[in-house]
Amino acid sequence: MSNTVLQTDNLTKIYRSASNELTVLDHVSFSVSQGNSLAIIGPSGSGKTTLLGLCAGLDTPSSGTVSLMGFKLNAMSEDDRAYIRNQYVGFVFQNFQLLSTLTALENVMVPLELRGEKNVQPKAKTLLERVGLGSRLHHYPSQLSGGEQQRVAMARAFITDPKILFADEPTGNLDEENAQHITELLFGMNKENGTTLILVTHNLDLAQRTQRIIRMKGGKLVEEIHNSLAIKEV
Repeated sequence: MSNTVLQTDNLTKIYRSASNELTVLDHVSFSVSQGNSLAIIGPSGSGKTTLLGLCAGLDTPSSGTVSLMGFKLNAMSEDDRAYIRNQYVGFVFQNFQLLSTLTALENVMVPLELRGEKNVQPKAKTLLERVGLGSRLHHYPSQLSGGEQQRVAMARAFITDPKILFADEPTGNLDEENAQHITELLFGMNKENGTTLILVTHNLDLAQRTQRIIRMKGGKLVEEIHNSLAIKEV
């Protein structure tokens, strides 16, 4: 196998009801190699978040295929897809998705504890120090600012040493200063770890930091930009 980490082929998602059907994704195909970064942009309703969810195995397509780390997600059960996510994938979401009853340190420890690993606290502490929260280990999410919560979420995402990181509007709920700080952390930690980054964003400054950009419109992949320079219509 090549160093392709993620590949989609003719990925389609259709939501059907008794009266109509809505095509959210329409035959989307692309691939991403190990260590590369890709941004998915487009207007609201263009299918960006749906595409991200399918790529991460959080949902299943109506047709087409997704291969993640060489595994065909379509052929797997939900339990098997969850195992693949736990082994290879990190997530950063717009709304942080921290557990309100756990401290920052405990939130970061959760993914490794779910793997059954022991003595994970030192690694969690190191990561929180890396994101500038060494003095906030025992604070709960309600005691942290939005920027601090997103930094906790990033430490949590990287604690499993993921091969691929999915980020859905990671700066969407942050002011400009915090958004810039999170951007620097995201790309800095991504480079340090050699992680593949798949990013959904409305923030063009954030998107332009990636090696490739794909633009979605009406559920279709309509444009691909390499290094923010060479543009190819598809």
